[in-house]
Amino acid sequence: MKYLLGFDIGSSSVKATLLEINSGKTVASAFSPSSEMPMQSPQPGFAEQDPEMWWRELVNAMNKLHQQVSFNGDEVAAIGIAYQMHGLVCVDKDLKPLRPSIIWCDSRAVEIGDKAFEELGERYCLKNFLNSPGNFTASKLRWVKKNEPDVYKKIYKIMLPGDYIAMKLTGEPATTISGLSEGIMWNFKKEKVAADLLKYYGIDKSCFLHWFQHLVSRANFHPLLQRN
Repeated sequence: MKYLLGFDIGSSSVKATLLEINSGKTVASAFSPSSEMPMQSPQPGFAEQDPEMWWRELVNAMNKLHQQVSFNGDEVAAIGIAYQMHGLVCVDKDLKPLRPSIIWCDSRAVEIGDKAFEELGERYCLKNFLNSPGNFTASKLRWVKKNEPDVYKKIYKIMLPGDYIAMKLTGEPATTISGLSEGIMWNFKKEKVAADLLKYYGIDKSCFLHWFQHLVSRANFHPLLQRN
């Protein structure tokens, strides 16, 4: 039997659902934790979570799925990951988080994004990025560079919350064009990474990720997906 596996990485809980392909029916569904995941706010307007917490709760949710139905990774045809948008995860060369994730509801980068929108030009931003840099991921990374230079120097790659979970499943950091777009890190007109914004922010393009390419097979054989 072939299945589709879906994860939803929220800021309150992590959800996992297994669907049977032929019928489209839900075979098993679970979430973790049973109470809301904690969120840190070290200053007013700040909101952070530990990316490793998301992974731990995903493991818990998967264990609950395996308790409901027995399946192996080679029976999973595709894995979908939905997630809290606009978050920033910074990892080192060992692919370990350097700091808590700055998540979607954190507002620390509002002024940074507003200034970029003004100085780069409203028309330019809307034409190329289809949005203001705003309080999105690129602006949050600029905040880290400005306020936590020691952390910034250790960054190997930055990613969105969904990218982090995909990396944990496959061992390879990668992203999508739509992911870059949501972080205001993609230039739609030039069809490439938003180099002008990154240059304005003083951000090195080397910390960005390659596109996802055929990673599903690697994820399917992760021990997490095998029968207990």
